[in-house]
Amino acid sequence: MTRTLALLAAGAAALVAVSPAPAPAQLAGNVFIHDPSTVTESDGKWFTFGTRGGGLISDDGWTWRGGAERPGGGVAPDIIHIGDRYYVAYAVGGGGMSGGHASQVKIMWTKSLDPQSRDFGYHDVGVVAASDGVENQDAIDPAFLYVDGRLWLSYGTYFGSIRIIELDPKTGLRVAGNQPVDIAIDMEATALMHRDGWYYLLGTHGTCCDGPNSTYNIRVGRSRNVLGPYVDAMGQPLLKGGGKLVAGAYGRVQGPGHFGLIDLGGDTQKFSMHYESDLDRGGRSVLAIEPLLWRDGWPVAGSNVRAGDYEIQSERSGNALQLKVDFVRIPFDVRASFMAKPTDPTSPLPDQRLADVEGQWPAGATRVELAAHMNRPNQRWTVTPMPDKGGWFGAPYYRIGITGTQRVLATTPAGEVEAAPGYTGADAQLWRIDQLTDGSYRITPKVRAKGQDSALMAIGTSTVSLAAFDPRSDAGRWRFQMP
Repeated sequence: MTRTLALLAAGAAALVAVSPAPAPAQLAGNVFIHDPSTVTESDGKWFTFGTRGGGLISDDGWTWRGGAERPGGGVAPDIIHIGDRYYVAYAVGGGGMSGGHASQVKIMWTKSLDPQSRDFGYHDVGVVAASDGVENQDAIDPAFLYVDGRLWLSYGTYFGSIRIIELDPKTGLRVAGNQPVDIAIDMEATALMHRDGWYYLLGTHGTCCDGPNSTYNIRVGRSRNVLGPYVDAMGQPLLKGGGKLVAGAYGRVQGPGHFGLIDLGGDTQKFSMHYESDLDRGGRSVLAIEPLLWRDGWPVAGSNVRAGDYEIQSERSGNALQLKVDFVRIPFDVRASFMAKPTDPTSPLPDQRLADVEGQWPAGATRVELAAHMNRPNQRWTVTPMPDKGGWFGAPYYRIGITGTQRVLATTPAGEVEAAPGYTGADAQLWRIDQLTDGSYRITPKVRAKGQDSALMAIGTSTVSLAAFDPRSDAGRWRFQMP
């Protein structure tokens, strides 16, 4: 939440009056929210809460609906799950509303986030931080971090400093005698992460609450000590306004803010946030989930696979996924190639076309394999997002087919993989494509045996199969290369 919170409140009625536009391939359903808390699992569902109370629920991280309940109102909550409790932090007051910066950060807890659960029910813990409206600090935008049995909370906005305090993970109360430490300026909507001995402080720079004119962007610094000092990749201290870019505007969405880490295991990390403006949804603020990558020890936003034509390359061998068919030579004059004089004229050879070879391919289901990339039609794949077929955690399911044909990658009833002769829209012909933290992708069938974490795997240099994904191996990692 921000110094321009008043703009948000003043425009709320106008936003409600805007009818929703058709959902693009970046989450489906009801995704309208501002200042979302970190997306968190409870009772097999996923939850996030926003400013002014209430929130969203999803069964798969793709299609969202209203119904999450959070009492207390206030702004910019965050959630963390410790033991059998879900702690929720939120702020009341501040944010520049009516010109004021007097605010309180409050904590409450429940044993379930699901209003339908018998364990649902909030209990107040109390106030853990406050600002008096006079000091150079605004106690809003809280965010949790739990590391090595210790619970930390960052908070603050552009009005003064970002601060950190320690809480008791057993009660949610502030540790007795603990004093706040200033760790950054010129940011708000902070988040904390811990990885490989580093503490990361992420914060939102820029302005909010102005729709497509919002300049929000997410930046980061790191420290070996949770209390700082935090510096960015150029050594600029966050206490002097530094910060390395993690996520900014792209395409038809602007103003990313309120980072929340979602660690899904298997080397798959994503992050929740909101975009201040989605032009395809009337410029409204929307929930978003994006892949998170790590490069040279720094987090950076990844990207879902875009619609297009690709070579699908195995990270393990570098070989390309292809339809298993007979190799067809491209005609050329061997003598001219090896015996021509340097001064002899040349003319371009055309690429091998689909029409040149498709008639020789089997009519039915065909095996797939790996081989050296030769830029041949049986190695060209068209990847098409299919958002109407659902999705999983920020990405729709995809159709993967041989370019220019109806042949599609599919699973068989026996749990193998093949190229089916025609697309039917069946679940066996749909795939999850998740970007992993190193930038490669995991390809997972929508149809999986119950409890089986299978993925498309390179077995050796030529064989392709479905098998258990191992994040320690390159066998299940793929690259999508433009031809």
